[in-house]
Amino acid sequence: MKHRIGFNRLGRISSHRKAMCRNMVTSLFQYERISTTKAKALEVRRMAEKMITRAKIDSVHNRRIIAKDIHDKSIVAKLFTAIGPRFEKRPGGYTRILKTGFRQGDAAEMVLLELVDREEENKAKKSKQAKAEKPKADKVKKETVKDAAAEGSKKAVKATTAKKKAVKEPEEAKFVEPADEKDPVDNDKVETDSAAAETVQQDEA
Repeated sequence: MKHRIGFNRLGRISSHRKAMCRNMVTSLFQYERISTTKAKALEVRRMAEKMITRAKIDSVHNRRIIAKDIHDKSIVAKLFTAIGPRFEKRPGGYTRILKTGFRQGDAAEMVLLELVDREEENKAKKSKQAKAEKPKADKVKKETVKDAAAEGSKKAVKATTAKKKAVKEPEEAKFVEPADEKDPVDNDKVETDSAAAETVQQDEA
């Protein structure tokens, strides 16, 4: 019985369909996002997710199997070195389909087929985290500057108060005795001594 082996032939012969799917898978791994119709995206997704699951284990056998469908060596290397390790802990569901509307002309439903964890998304997340961390660092710097300014203002206030106290309470002038000056002479004692000397001279005469 023909159960669970059906697929969408997409109105093409087998060689055309295989070549188209190979090219679209290569473009998906190269740009990590492609725009196509919903029917094509569903078929390409089946092929791409099986390749990513195989790319989790980097071996010669797996590289040769994937190289049957992807003929670009640089894309094969990217698949095994970047994309496979990126989804190492994810058990399937490596892609997503986003509806974008209907194509003008035949009204075919258009979608975006992309990898879940793209490099651009990771870069955007990192930039957002960096921007979120910058204000925190600026706040810490501002707080440190404010603390330093507060400490400086406290020190300045203490210095001004000390100066004011020094102006209000001047030091008492200390009296220093001159070293070279002699003791003052008493004139009354000199006069009495000279008079006594004269009387002694008169008695001797």
